[in-house]
Amino acid sequence: MRRCELIRVLGGIVAGLRPRRLAVVVIAVFALLPIEVSDAGWLPDLFKTSSKHAKSPKRAKSARPAKLARHRAQPKHRATRLAALGPVALPPSVLKPAAAKCDPSTFRIVLDVGHTAESEGAISARNVTEFAFNLRLARLIEERLKAEGFTETRLLLTEGRARPSLFKRVAAANNLHADLLLSIHHDSVPNKMLEDWEFEGKKSHFSDRFSGYSVFVSRDNPEFKTSLRFAELVAGEMKAQGLQYAEQYSQAIMGRYQHPLLNKETGVYSYDELIVLRKTAMPSVLLEAGSIINRDEELKMDSPERRNIISSGVASAVKEFCEPRWALLGPL
Repeated sequence: MRRCELIRVLGGIVAGLRPRRLAVVVIAVFALLPIEVSDAGWLPDLFKTSSKHAKSPKRAKSARPAKLARHRAQPKHRATRLAALGPVALPPSVLKPAAAKCDPSTFRIVLDVGHTAESEGAISARNVTEFAFNLRLARLIEERLKAEGFTETRLLLTEGRARPSLFKRVAAANNLHADLLLSIHHDSVPNKMLEDWEFEGKKSHFSDRFSGYSVFVSRDNPEFKTSLRFAELVAGEMKAQGLQYAEQYSQAIMGRYQHPLLNKETGVYSYDELIVLRKTAMPSVLLEAGSIINRDEELKMDSPERRNIISSGVASAVKEFCEPRWALLGPL
């Protein structure tokens, strides 16, 4: 059956359908016909045929030569965008799985251990360095990911002072041709919020005012959309484990540490200027696993139970990131 005859037959069929069934039939036809037929204008003709105000056969015939002339002048094929259908409620039957996002055995994840032995980051309420917390958690995440089949996972340790080490870790991640970067950190608060106390005979500082995890992305990262998707998965896993996110970053009291909250349900923030998120060539996310300046949360962050919860959550987020995803009619 020639294409024009097929269109007329389909037009006669859909003319008698209810609007809801009409949408399903149109989607099904769109999925079954070769994508090149979009250049023949079949979709507009189909809707015109089903309209109550359809043109008479004589007018439709007279308009055809001009339409064919336009398409001869534009020989390149163009795929019809699904948006041409307008807002349509799609039943589950028209969904099909897209291709797998990655192969775990070759997918390279870089786990960036925040800070360095020379620049140790925050100091906990009990005088333990953030770098020590970061390294311990990152090693457990590495172990968990490799056990899940992500054997190309790399632990990234850098040396030197704070700012130079940031550029070193960016260069190292880019040279490793990583597919994904997750930077591991533990949280504190600005100095103006700290209070004094003494622990084991030593002067220390704490702030029990805030607690919780937080997840950051940079809108200047070349893979921002993918970074955000992974950040949402990580944050969602943290929340699913019963953890609460740190809300203070959206408050004016944080001063220059205040950041836009991209998802108020899961605690995903943007930190556009952060070098390790902005300068890396791959999707990049920073996880503040919890507050070590909060005395109660520091004890939890130091426990094997909490580290297992976080490492399992990250592994689940990576697995979900790589599993086949449901997409509308496959890639368009």
